[in-house]
Amino acid sequence: MKNGCITMVSVFCMCLTANLAKAQGTAKPQASVWDGMAVAGYVDNGAYVNFGGPCIKLIRKPWAFGFGILPTMRIKRDQGAAGAPGNSAITPTAGFGFTFFYRHLVVQVPFYYNSKTAVSDGKWNPGLGIGFKF
Repeated sequence: MKNGCITMVSVFCMCLTANLAKAQGTAKPQASVWDGMAVAGYVDNGAYVNFGGPCIKLIRKPWAFGFGILPTMRIKRDQGAAGAPGNSAITPTAGFGFTFFYRHLVVQVPFYYNSKTAVSDGKWNPGLGIGFKF
């Protein structure tokens, strides 16, 4: 847990530094930390958090509609037998989905794939999320 916190703080500092650094520029650096969106939601008896990704957007102010890839951290406890080894509760994954924007409100309908296991077939799972556009 301690290593995870140190990693998250390090990634945040690198993003902030990269955003503020300007090579051979005369303009003042802008103090914008994020450019995109942050969304949290529910999928397949678990949660997910993503920060957007590449997408194709149709924009008609103040509305926008996007379709794209969603790099995600999924949060779901593994339901294995007692004492048996299990997966991590937080796993990185990628999916695809539709995103609806209205000003700073974001509503997302993602689809994530669960691989085939010994007890279940692989299948796509839809989800629903809400977030904020920076």
